[in-house]
Parts: sequence; structure tokens; C-alpha cells
Amino acid sequence: MAGSKVMQDMPPSGGYAPFDYKRNLPKRGMSGYSMFGIGVGIMLFGYWKLFKWNRERRHLHIEELEAKIALMPLLQAEHDRRTLRMLRENLEEEAIIMKDVPGWKVGESVFHTERWVTPMSEELFNLKPREEFLRKRFGFLLYV
Repeated sequence: MAGSKVMQDMPPSGGYAPFDYKRNLPKRGMSGYSMFGIGVGIMLFGYWKLFKWNRERRHLHIEELEAKIALMPLLQAEHDRRTLRMLRENLEEEAIIMKDVPGWKVGESVFHTERWVTPMSEELFNLKPREEFLRKRFGFLLYV
């Protein structure tokens, strides 16, 4: 083996020709900075609209509260009238039911006080049909 000479491949004289190894992609769309800027602009616009809507919502809420406060005396008066009417009906019914009981005083308070005690729903609807009491207490439940 010592006698065979191996010839090693060598580059050609002057070297190999240059070849293109870089990516040559065409430029498509906007740059990253411009997309970032547009995203920040859209976000700022959205926050501006959000703050504007929250301010309007706050004004609407205040207006609604003022309307509720203005209507509260009227609603309270209606509730008081309804309560007094039901108490009067209950006293008339009590007088009819207890007319044969000696010593019974119609409308005598069970409380030992001179102050007004707001009657409970059970007390107001005691002599009325149960359906009316349930409607008053739970509202109109159509799904039950």
C-alpha cells in the first residue's frame, strides 16, 4: 500500500464560485413597528370609548336614582293605604267572627306599646285565601 499514492480532491484554483445562501423573501405587509403602533392606537381608541360610555352610564344611573327617590314618597303612601285598607278589612272580619265571644275587643293590639308596629304579611293576609298571600309574598311565579 505504500506504493499507491492517493490523490486528494482539492478546490479549483481561485476557489468555488459564490452561491446565494441568504433568504430572499419578498416584503409582505406592514412592519412590526407599524402593526404595534396601530394596535396601540386601536387600544387607546377603545379605552376612550369605554371611559366615555362609563361616564354616560354613571349619569344614567344617577338619573335613575333621582327618579326612584322622587317616586319613593308616592310608592310609600300607596303601600300605607293598601296596608290600612287590609287592616280595616281584617278588623271588620274579626268583628264578624268574634261577635259571640264575651269580653273580646276588636282591634286590640297584642303589643304593649302605643307606637305603630308595621304588620307582617302573615298578619295582613291571615283571613284571606292562601293563594293571595303567596302571590303577595313571592310575586307572580308563572313557572310554578
